[in-house]
Amino acid sequence: MLAWPAPTIPHIPGNAPILEIHDTATDRLVNTAAADQANAPASMYVCGITPYDATHMGHAATYVAFDLLQRTWRDAGRAVNYVQNVTDIDDPLLERAAATGVDWVALAEEQTDLFRADMEALNVIPPQEYIGAVESISWLVPLVEKLVAKDLAYLVPGENGEPDGDIYFDSVAASNEAWKLGTVSGYDRETMLGFFSERGGDPQRPGKRDALDPLLWRVARIGEPRWHGASLGEGRPGWHIECSVIARRFLPAPFTVQGGGSDLIFPHHEFSAGHAAALDGKALAESYVHTGMVGLDGEKMSKSLGNLVLVSKLRAAGVEPVAIRTVLLGQHYRSDWFWTDELLAEGQNRVQRWRKRLPTTSLAEATAVISRIRAKLATDLNAPAALAVLDAYAAQEPDTLDGSESEGGILLSEALDALLGLKLG
Repeated sequence: MLAWPAPTIPHIPGNAPILEIHDTATDRLVNTAAADQANAPASMYVCGITPYDATHMGHAATYVAFDLLQRTWRDAGRAVNYVQNVTDIDDPLLERAAATGVDWVALAEEQTDLFRADMEALNVIPPQEYIGAVESISWLVPLVEKLVAKDLAYLVPGENGEPDGDIYFDSVAASNEAWKLGTVSGYDRETMLGFFSERGGDPQRPGKRDALDPLLWRVARIGEPRWHGASLGEGRPGWHIECSVIARRFLPAPFTVQGGGSDLIFPHHEFSAGHAAALDGKALAESYVHTGMVGLDGEKMSKSLGNLVLVSKLRAAGVEPVAIRTVLLGQHYRSDWFWTDELLAEGQNRVQRWRKRLPTTSLAEATAVISRIRAKLATDLNAPAALAVLDAYAAQEPDTLDGSESEGGILLSEALDALLGLKLG
C-alpha cells in the first residue's frame, strides 16, 4: 500500500537537545536515546486508521503529534524508520459498509485515499512502510500457527450457532520476562475487563481459558470476507495480531516508540506487545507513547453522535491546513481536549500574526527563537509552549534593523516548517 508524498524538510543549523518523552508503561519521562546513542536510528510504529470515518480531528491530532516526534528526532540528526498500518479489515468497517450499503473494499479504499490527502495537506511526513491488515494476512497465519503449536493459543468450540475454529491467545500462559498482562497499561483486572468490553473484546465468550484472552483468528462466517488460513481454516485475523506482525517484520525488536491514541493502551497495545513477546521473547517497544482524546464543544466526538469534525470538510470550506495544524499543536499531545470554533479562529489569527512578523526578523532574533522552540520540544514535545514562544516573538517590536531581516525571516520560516510542520509561506 502506498503512503502520501513526502514533504521537503529544510535543514536547520544548530544543535537540538535529546528528547525526553512520556512512557505510558513506566509513567515517567524517558530519554529516547542514551547519550552515546543520540544519533542512532530511531524506529516508530503508529497504529493507523480503520478506514470508515477519515479523517476526524482525533485522527489528525494523533498523526500530527507523532509527526512532531519524528521532526524532533530528525532535527537531532537521527534517521527515523517509521511504520504505520491501515486496519482495512475489521468489524467496524464491515458494519459501516453494511449499514450504508457500500462495498467494504470500496469504503476502505475511499477513506484511505481521503486520509492520505488530509495528511499531505497537514504537512505530515509519511511512513516508509504503510501496510494494510489485508496485506499482512499471509505473514501472520504461520505465526498464529506457531502460537497454537506452543500452546499459547487455542481453539474455542462454537456455540449458539457459531462455528468451531476461532483461535484465541492464552494471555496467562504467554507471560514471560518480556511481557505479562499489565506490562503496557498498568491497569488492574477490573479496569482491563471494562475496557475489553468497550473496545472490541468479548469477555463473555464461552470456552475461553480467560475472559481477557483476545481473538487471533476468526474462522469464516457466511457472508463475511475470508482468506486462506492454512491449518487455521479460512477466516480473517483478529485486530491486535496484525500490528504485532507488521511491526516485527519491518522494525527492530524492540523498536523505539509504539504510538497511538490513549484508547489503544488496552487492549490493543497491551496484546500487540503480548503477541510479539510470546513469539520471540522480546519486548515489542522500548517506550509506549499515547495521545489524548479529542471531543467537540464538551462532548465526545463520535460518528454515532454525528459530531465528527473532519479535516476534509474544513479544507473544503476554505480553512488553511496550517491553521488546523496550529490548533492541534496548541494542545499538549497527552491532553484530552475539545475542538471549538473559537480555537480554530484563534489558530487562524496566530498564523496571520506570525506571517506578518516574519519579514522583520533579524538573524539574531531568528536564532534565539529557534533555540527556545527546540528546548520546549525536547521536554515531552511541549508544542503549546513552543507556540507561546512564537506568540511572544510576534508581539515584540522588531530588533533594530541591521540588514539581516531577509535572512532572518527565511531562516525562521524554514525552522517553523522543519520543527513544527508549520508552512507559513
